[in-house]
Amino acid sequence: MVIYLGEDDIRRLLGWDRLIATMEAALAAFSAGQTIQPVREMLTIEEGRRYLGVMPAVAQDAMGVKLVSFYPSNAEIGMATHHAMILLFRTDNGEPLAAMDGRLITEMRTAAVSAVATNHLATTGIGVLALLGSGVQAEAHLHALRRVRNFGEVRVWSRTAEHARRFAERHGIVATTAEDAVRGADVVVTATSAVEPILMGAWLKPGAHVNAVGSPRPNWRELDDAAMANALVVDSRAAVMRESGDVILSNARISAEIGEIVAGMAAVPSAATTIFKSVGIAIEDIAAARLVYELATAR
Repeated sequence: MVIYLGEDDIRRLLGWDRLIATMEAALAAFSAGQTIQPVREMLTIEEGRRYLGVMPAVAQDAMGVKLVSFYPSNAEIGMATHHAMILLFRTDNGEPLAAMDGRLITEMRTAAVSAVATNHLATTGIGVLALLGSGVQAEAHLHALRRVRNFGEVRVWSRTAEHARRFAERHGIVATTAEDAVRGADVVVTATSAVEPILMGAWLKPGAHVNAVGSPRPNWRELDDAAMANALVVDSRAAVMRESGDVILSNARISAEIGEIVAGMAAVPSAATTIFKSVGIAIEDIAAARLVYELATAR
């Protein structure tokens, strides 16, 4: 019987620790060539405002497809910019298993993947976290990154100062300028729909780690060329070379996929300043959906 799981069901079932471990395994399998996954097909409905993405993937224990709408214009009316649905199938006989809301899965798996990258690339010890952006991804990253690192101070910046102030009050952190947030930070998250860079490489302290998850279009970017000149790790080489303006426009050299680092197939110097550019890939969604399905049926 095909089951349907809504966002409230997923919120009750999905926890950070299991999800982070699942993302780590999925990324390693992807970089080892153990999944079938084309690069996302992104249909432009209205440039800069409305897009529809089609994301299929097949792994050893899960297969499915995510349909995701990306409407950055929704921010103007206080509505979520991403909505999604995921269909999950058995791999052995093709039987459909579940349909589920994908908005929260997208939100959480993105931050969980950044947690995997942070755990493998960022320095240890109590540090400073800087969040550039104050939307759902900033909030998800705040929760996910605290599962893998201890932060003695958290700073937030937003292009709308009032949004940053409210975010800071809600979480007991500091709202400040982008430069002041980044300078001296050990871990930085960029989670915006910026078209031009909002993070300058000159602000980064040596050895800092950046999770760049926003601006998912080939002509948009969040980081300047100086930032992109650091050790660059990506979720998928093929995907970022089609979708990430940060990578395409800077001509940055990719050091490794994060799955290669997880699997021990590649490494970056421990003292390097690292940039993790994540555009989000389908196997993350399908692996997360499989985890949700297993948790739901176990109950």
